[in-house]
This record gives sequence, structure tokens and C-alpha cells, in this order.
Amino acid sequence: MIAFTKINLLFGDLGNMAPHRITYQGKRYKTAEALFQALRFDDEEIREELRSLASPMAVKMRTKKYREQMVVEPQSPQDLENMRLVLRLKVDQNPEVKRILLATKNDEIVEDCTKRPRGSGKFWGMALVDGEWEGENCLGKLLMELRDQIRKPMIAAQV
Repeated sequence: MIAFTKINLLFGDLGNMAPHRITYQGKRYKTAEALFQALRFDDEEIREELRSLASPMAVKMRTKKYREQMVVEPQSPQDLENMRLVLRLKVDQNPEVKRILLATKNDEIVEDCTKRPRGSGKFWGMALVDGEWEGENCLGKLLMELRDQIRKPMIAAQV
């Protein structure tokens, strides 16, 4: 199992807070988190404000201010599709992230949310509780799905 936490630790580049720029619809986003949060809104002013913020944590916090204007419910099927898109763009546009993702081989990938407040992060990641991993690990599952998609053409080319 590969469990990542902070961006400056091993495999931290797989997380949405890592400083990998993404271009979407002709606009540059500083992190995957910035694009992901922006996709929850259809208001261009809100999207631009989120895109302009310096840090991914600032984006996440500012999003709370506009919660009532969200058109995509957090943790909904559309939210998952948006995350799938963001991860694909991040990997396609940042070769080092693709290399890191492929370096996970066949290991399970988990965003480790153990040190977050109780229950926080267990949709996107997992937390180690009494020696057992708990949570849905949606981010990890999407990363593993993407890894498998990337590998298919590589495997076919070797045959």
C-alpha cells in the first residue's frame, strides 16, 4: 500500500495540494485543488477568484464562503467525475506526476487522512483507526483507475 499525506513527502505529488499547474479551457490553474473547487461553480466570477488565489488551502477555505452557490454537490457523482477529469489533466500535463503514478506499480493508493480531525477526509481518503484503514478512498481509487488506463497502451505496445 502507498499512503501519501503531505506534498513534500513520498508520493505527495499525487495529492491535489501539490503545486502542479493545470490548463483547462484555456485557463491556467495553480493546482488540481483550485480547478477541482472551481468546477463546483458555474459562476465565472467565483471561478476566477478561486483561480487567482495563491495557495490550494486558500482556495479550499474560500470555497466555503460560496457554498450556497455551488452547482455541484460535494461527494456527488458529478463531483467524482470532476475529480476524474482533474486527475487526468494533471497527469497528462505534468510528466513527473505520471512517472510518480506509474511508480506505484500495482500497490493500493491511499490518501492518508489519519491526522485530520475525526471523520474528515474519509470520503476522498482513509484514516488508520485502531490499526484498521477506514474510509471510501475515492481519490485513491480514481488514481488507481487512471494508472490502469495509462498502462493499457503501454502494455499493448510491448506485445
